[in-house]
Formats: sequence, C-alpha cells, structure tokens
Amino acid sequence: MNSPSTQFVSPRMGVYDPIHQISMWEENFKTNGSFHTSTPTKEEPDMKLDSQSEDASHGKLGASNKYDQEASKPADKIQRRLAQNREAARKSRLRKKAYVQQLETSRFKLIQLEQELGHARQQGLYIDGGFDANNLGFAGSVNSGVATFEMKYGHWVEEQNRHIYDLRSALNAQVGDIELQTFVNSVMNHYFELFRMKSAATKADVFYIMSGIWKTTAEQFFLWIGGFRPSELLKVLGPQLEPLTDQQHFDVNNLKQSCQQAEDALSQGKDKLQQALVEAIAAGHLVEGPYVPHTGTAMEKLDALVSFVNQADHLRQETLQQMPRILGIHQVARCLLVLGEYFQRLRALSTLWANRPREPA
Repeated sequence: MNSPSTQFVSPRMGVYDPIHQISMWEENFKTNGSFHTSTPTKEEPDMKLDSQSEDASHGKLGASNKYDQEASKPADKIQRRLAQNREAARKSRLRKKAYVQQLETSRFKLIQLEQELGHARQQGLYIDGGFDANNLGFAGSVNSGVATFEMKYGHWVEEQNRHIYDLRSALNAQVGDIELQTFVNSVMNHYFELFRMKSAATKADVFYIMSGIWKTTAEQFFLWIGGFRPSELLKVLGPQLEPLTDQQHFDVNNLKQSCQQAEDALSQGKDKLQQALVEAIAAGHLVEGPYVPHTGTAMEKLDALVSFVNQADHLRQETLQQMPRILGIHQVARCLLVLGEYFQRLRALSTLWANRPREPA
C-alpha cells in the first residue's frame, strides 16, 4: 500500500504521482536543454501569429511591387516607340523638304540654261558648233527674272487647274450665291496675279513675254501682244452667256466693240513702234566687230514696247472685271469655267501634237 506522502488524489484527474512527473521533466530537459511543460504559454500563439502576419504582409507587398514593375514595362516601351516614331517622322519631313528644295533649284537652273540656249539660237550666236556666253542678248539679272517667271508660271497653271476643278464642283453641287461668289473671286484674283507676274517679267525681257515661248505651241498660235485677245475671249464665252436680258445683250455688245477698238489701236501702235525700231537699228553704223545701232533711240523704243504689253494685259483685266458688272453670278461662274477649260484644251492639243506618230525619215 503506498504511503500518503507519495500519492495524491485529485478529485478531477484521479491519482497524481509526483515522482513520475519529475522524471518526465528530466527527460524533456535532456532532450531540449530547457524546462518546459507540454502546455504552451499565452504569448507564443500571439508571437507566431504576428510573425505569420508580417511574412504575409511582406509577401503581398513584394508581389505588388513586382506586378507594378511588370505592368509598367509595356507602357514604357510604348512611350519610347512613340517617341522614336515622332523623331523618325520629323527627320522624314526634313529630308522631303530638302529634296523638294533641291528639285526647285535644279529646275531653276535648267530653265536658265534653256533660256540661254533659246536666245542664242534666235540671235545666231553659234561659234564653231557652240556659242559665246558673253555675247548672249541678256544679262544675268534679266535671265534670272525670266527664269523666275517661268517657274512661277508653272505653279500658276497647276493652281489654275485646281481652281477650275473647284468651280466645276461648286456649279454641279448648285451651291448658294454667296459661296459661289467666293469661288469666282478666287479665280478672278488668280488671273490678276498672272498679270502682275507678267509685268515683272516684261521689264526683265519684253521679247520673251511677247514671243510666247512660256506658253504651249497651240496657245502661241492665238497669241496677241503676250496674251489672249479679249474680243476672242468674248466670242468663246458667247454661247455660255445665254439666256441674256435685253440690257445684258446691249452691254455685252458694247463691251465687245470696245475691246475690238482698243485691240486695233494697240495693234496699230505696236506696228508703228516696230517700224520705228527697224529704222533706229538701220541707222546704226559698222564699227570694229558687231553691228551697233543708235543705242539710245532703240532703247527708248523698247521701253515703249514694254508699255504696250502692260496696256494689253490691262485691257484683258478690264474685260474680266466688266463681266460681273453685266452678268449674274452663275453666268460669270460658267464663263470662267469655260475659259479655264478652253486653255486646258489648248495645252492638251499641244501635247497631242508633240507626241503624234511620225513617219520614219
């Protein structure tokens, strides 16, 4: 029978053996190096939970930063690519602009050379299969003015074709009078710009403008003092003016007669000037080398010739300006359209004639 000092009876757990409990503590100490009971303390679960929470927080934060970095990479690539595309487009525009300027410069030089050759042929200055550039009939500044006009006139024709296209579209669309007036004004102002260009070129070389070599061959056939005859213009436009009121018929006929009278006066004046110029040249005398006329008198006649070309262009401009004063806006628009198409057909005829089939020689 066990003594009372070694065993205790617990009312809940039964017999309690302290020696056995001590031996269990010793075994645990040997194994772990410290005393502990099988029952954990209250702080341990809290510390474990805090550690897990911290690890989880670090894990989520690291994953989030990694996701943001991955998401930002495509956006950065897109921005860099867009910047590269913009820079490439800018360089492309610069190269295109430089190329166009180079073409314009080359065209300008080609026109200069063609004009020099043309004048050399006209004046018979060939020397042993070539020509003496020092004996050309115009100075470098004059040649530059002519070449500038040639280049500007090429742009003028291109712009004129666009104006005619817009005017035709406006008439076909039956736009209102106010909008149609805008198209008419644009075409009118474009013709007036041509007269200003011709005035500057005439001062540079009046023979160049009067010869019409800046126009196509078919246009040259109908040339009158450096341009078209206003009376012939009215004949071309006549069928497009109908129907006309009695007052309009009266005003158009008066305009046609006035144009013919002015043309006759200018033609007679030009013929007299030409005869006077012939006499001035014939009154010259032979010196060592080339034939020299009375320079002062001849130059005065040429200045008067410049005035004749300007007066002829003034008559053409006045004829165009009279049309809106006589006709309605739709009639004026039709007339300008027919006039533009008429010149387009003359240029097309020149191209067809130049490219016609030829029999072998």
